[in-house]
Amino acid sequence: MGSVKLIDSAEPFEVSSAFPAEAIPKGHERFEMAAGFIERMADLVAVIASTLLARSAYQFLQVGRHLHYPASTVLPAAFGFAVLFVLMLDHEGAYKPANSLLRIRETERILRVTVQAFAVVFPVTFFFSELFSRWVVVLAFILVPLLVIIEKQFVFVLIRNLHGRGYGLQNVLVYGAGLTGRRVFSAIVRSPKLGMNPVAIVDDNEKLAGHEVYEYGYKRERSASVIAGPLTSDLIREQSISLVVIGIPSLSQQRLKEVAAEAFAAGASVAFVPQLSCSSETSTDYVDIDGVLIASMGLPARKRLYETGKHIFDFGAALALLVFTLPLWATLAALIRLDSKGPAFFRQERVGRAGKWFDLYKFRTMRVDVPKYGLHPTGTDDPRVTRVGRWLRRTSLDELPQLINVLKGDMSLVGPRPEMPFIVERYNANHRQRLQVIPGLTGLWQLSADRAFLIHENIQYDLYYIRHRNFFMDLAILLHTAVFAMKGI
Repeated sequence: MGSVKLIDSAEPFEVSSAFPAEAIPKGHERFEMAAGFIERMADLVAVIASTLLARSAYQFLQVGRHLHYPASTVLPAAFGFAVLFVLMLDHEGAYKPANSLLRIRETERILRVTVQAFAVVFPVTFFFSELFSRWVVVLAFILVPLLVIIEKQFVFVLIRNLHGRGYGLQNVLVYGAGLTGRRVFSAIVRSPKLGMNPVAIVDDNEKLAGHEVYEYGYKRERSASVIAGPLTSDLIREQSISLVVIGIPSLSQQRLKEVAAEAFAAGASVAFVPQLSCSSETSTDYVDIDGVLIASMGLPARKRLYETGKHIFDFGAALALLVFTLPLWATLAALIRLDSKGPAFFRQERVGRAGKWFDLYKFRTMRVDVPKYGLHPTGTDDPRVTRVGRWLRRTSLDELPQLINVLKGDMSLVGPRPEMPFIVERYNANHRQRLQVIPGLTGLWQLSADRAFLIHENIQYDLYYIRHRNFFMDLAILLHTAVFAMKGI
């Protein structure tokens, strides 16, 4: 194994690091290979099971020409399709050890490969219509991504449980508790196939000592305390560390050598974040040339086809949702009026793409005597929020009227949340990158545990989305949002 890219979720600044083969313990390397094999076999079984389930559903629903397909015909076809699917996933990088922010790109990859695989298979059915019903293919098109996504969650939990028992795990220390160090910590935690256990975070800033650093996840579960530096070989031995990850891109060459010397003295290996990093305004590619990491960057191309398709999808989906949920609107409006004095709806100016102002619509969740503009509540016990308002905020049903904003083109179904003008006035250059795209009804920040805190203090989610956005990522976020809502998180 030549190198492992450290962590997609650390972007939008393309935080990455290469680990030389000799830095990886043999037991860890064997576990990583075994985990990759298990995941591939699990995907193979999930796709075969999905195809067989599609055949059973075809026979149960009695659609099409009601042809009977014996197992001797379906099973080889299902196996062949499963092999094709796994090979395409492998080509897309699905079996690399690092996961993305909130694992959104894993879902995106499955959706994309599903479409690509069925684009290959569906035309074939026209030549073998007596052997394979196109209805079976259509049903499999729905079932395959669902079962594969569910199966991957089980594999994710399985690998974490094996790590919990001490298999294939190496203790890691992250040096640096700043933004990059926190991203590295979170990315390691969210990527169990890496087999890394971040047990400590060290920073030379004594003011950060004792602070808890949490993962960027759906819940604030895994955390580590910041230990005051300097980083010494004794500290590394004390924590039983086998790998030190330097999460300070601006670290000087001299300090880098000093930290590496301390790590080597303790018998630990060293990985580091490249010093050059880029914002979401640029497109960056990395190439490893004989151990030298070369980065090329340029302005990203305007995604006109994607933007046009997204606008059409947003309008159609928002219109369908609006019609479907109209009875719910009437019920919620009545509950709001009965619970407190004032109108059922709330309108507020927000800032959208390119700094354009628009009126955002919501169900009212706060008392009418509360100032119209102010920081949003960060807790359920905020006295400004009404009783019904607490429930609406917890279920996100207060956002339903924003379907009107989507129909008007002011908002999209997926994107960064639009902020109030007085907050946008305080934006720095980094924050203003959020204004490059149309704001959305849901997004990565809304799915994360950091939704309990202010948006502009947690812009890593929006910048990640801006850098990687595409149609399949939007579908993945919508799918995660639906699961998120059903769980009542």
